Amino acid sequence: MIRAAVFDFDGTLFDSMPVWDTAGEDFLRSAGISAEKNLGTVLSRMSLDQAAAYLRETYCPAFSAEAVKQGITGVVRDAYAFSVLPKPGVPDFLDALARRGIRMCIATASERPQIEAALRRCGLQHFFAGILTCSDAGYGKDEPVIFREALRLLDSCRRDTLVFEDALHALQTAKADGFFTVAVPDAHEKEREAVLAAANIFLPDFFHPQAFLDAVQAAMRQPQGRRGGTK
Repeated sequence: MIRAAVFDFDGTLFDSMPVWDTAGEDFLRSAGISAEKNLGTVLSRMSLDQAAAYLRETYCPAFSAEAVKQGITGVVRDAYAFSVLPKPGVPDFLDALARRGIRMCIATASERPQIEAALRRCGLQHFFAGILTCSDAGYGKDEPVIFREALRLLDSCRRDTLVFEDALHALQTAKADGFFTVAVPDAHEKEREAVLAAANIFLPDFFHPQAFLDAVQAAMRQPQGRRGGTK
């Protein structure tokens, strides 16, 4: 029986990854500074602190590193508060799971206030028993700590808990730790074949919750699960 579900947020439930692609450029634009065309690609390989240092050194040496960092986070915070939206079908999908008594939480590398703001604006906060962040856990999703904390929050066990992720490393971590993993497609994850291989099952979209649950139940009855679609 499926008793619980752990959802990543960015790129899984919400189409919010583009916000991060342009946050540096948007900050510079707000300061009247033009950025290079491939700035998003350059910054995607950096942490927030590294990105702030790069922007300061390259574009705005008169700013402090902290001011640049706060400018970037302000852009991101505003986007979560006012514009990012759930992926198509997500509200009805969550409602379908809730109606079947499946407890849910969010496990995210993003910060809690911005996730809360987006959920509240879209009227989805009531579906989740809580929000777990990598900052609070003290580990990224290359370690299973945050997924294990989700088990305690949801009062569930690995064999009846689904983990929904779009990122390869998070799927690999959860699956290696014994969770049943669900791959959700997102354009920002380029290693599609590896993502499929790291998941027990593939969810192409959120429009067919009953077909998905039926496919999961069938996969769970097999010794190692299987990778497959839901249509």
